[in-house]
Amino acid sequence: METALPKFDSVFSIDCVIFGFEAGELKILLIERNEEPFKDWFALPGYIVEQDESIDDGAKRILYELTGLRNMPIKQLHTFGDVNRHPQGRVVTIAYFALIRISGQKDLTPITQYAKKAFWHPVKDLPKLAFDHTTIFETAFRRIRRRLNYQPIAFDLLPEKFTLTQLQSLYEVIQDKKLDKRNFRKKMLSYGFLKELSEKQKGVSYRAAKLYKFDRRKYNKIFQNELNIQTTE
Repeated sequence: METALPKFDSVFSIDCVIFGFEAGELKILLIERNEEPFKDWFALPGYIVEQDESIDDGAKRILYELTGLRNMPIKQLHTFGDVNRHPQGRVVTIAYFALIRISGQKDLTPITQYAKKAFWHPVKDLPKLAFDHTTIFETAFRRIRRRLNYQPIAFDLLPEKFTLTQLQSLYEVIQDKKLDKRNFRKKMLSYGFLKELSEKQKGVSYRAAKLYKFDRRKYNKIFQNELNIQTTE
């Protein structure tokens, strides 16, 4: 005799950790909540997945509704399922993350009443976030800090054309340490995947620096396996 499986409702949510880099600062995309619980708190863009959509489709929809951003290269980060993580009941959340270029992504306009606004906030002085979103952020930040040393993720955050000073600044912010300028530049240029351009910075009050581009095709050709990017001797 077969035993009927119990029926139950599962509640899943999505929380998105979106990193950007601007003016020497690593930033994260936040919303100001417009509903309880945690009304008026800052939080990661996140909400409940609908019963008739996949997790991936839900992530794209939720990010768009809360921030106005479309077609972001988001990937699953981790699942958070502590019993008491949500004050209204058992909610399991799947966190997604992405690293994007902030330029061109500043017109953040929520199209839902659940968020008052969406905005970029510096990571260095991040306030306590709603729910367990501080823990989710810290998990994502540890992930990109590790990946920085063996994947070319820095170039997802930088402008298409960048200076070596901008590149070093990004590494220093994520690694939270000062790097020797001469050694850093020597190392980065020695890998062979930075293309020096004939252009220089424009609109700066100081001596304009040379611009570079990341050559992904050359990177893929040189490094068949993961690269161990060491920024110090």
